Amino acid sequence: MSKLKGKVAVVTGASKGIGAGIAKGLAAAGASVVVNYASSKQGADQVVAEITKAGGKAIAVQGDVSKSADVTRLFAETKKAFGSLDVLVNNAGVYKFASLETATEEDFHWHFNTNVLGLFLATQEAVKHFGPNGGSVINIGSVASRQTPPQTALYTATKGAVDAITGVLAKELGAKKIRVNSINPGATETEGYQAIGLAGSDFEKQMIAQTPLGRFAKPEDIAPLAVFLASDDSSWLTGDIILASGGLQ
Repeated sequence: MSKLKGKVAVVTGASKGIGAGIAKGLAAAGASVVVNYASSKQGADQVVAEITKAGGKAIAVQGDVSKSADVTRLFAETKKAFGSLDVLVNNAGVYKFASLETATEEDFHWHFNTNVLGLFLATQEAVKHFGPNGGSVINIGSVASRQTPPQTALYTATKGAVDAITGVLAKELGAKKIRVNSINPGATETEGYQAIGLAGSDFEKQMIAQTPLGRFAKPEDIAPLAVFLASDDSSWLTGDIILASGGLQ
């Protein structure tokens, strides 16, 4: 499939999970992909290796999206490697369950620095690099902004901000032919999901019971939506939020 042939995409937080799945999906559709990572060089290198083994083009670039200098360097490296930019996927994100009583000021800044400031800085820089034909910004939100589950006040607040920013920037950047949309997944099986002990938990069982399609998502369930939003097939979509939650609302 070459739906994205000739396009260049940056995927933030792409060393694992949904980001890795999206990076591989975009590459399989023909895009040259920059696999951004903050700390997991091994994971990013593995994603790049899988892409290149399959005949695609990809490089890994380290950078903390909450730091403007790192973001500037990320896009400079993109231009150096591939010469242009067509797609930005704002996937980098963090989450931690905490009740109102136990959440801390540090937790607040940890969530907002990556999930909101990082998205803002990356988009701000990407706009400087999109060409005269514009580009596609794909934010990764969450069904949490609609479902508002307990003990996720900080995480859900950041994803509500992503929804709002998506709508604002779609209006602000439309004249530049830059489209801004969001994919809002439900619960998804990722390395982070495993690391915090959700597998086999009561929370997992409850979420599956509330999901009409009866399971958690996998990264490969989300990737085709990113390919769609990156391609000309979605040329008339901007400011839209696509729920990718198996019916969970």
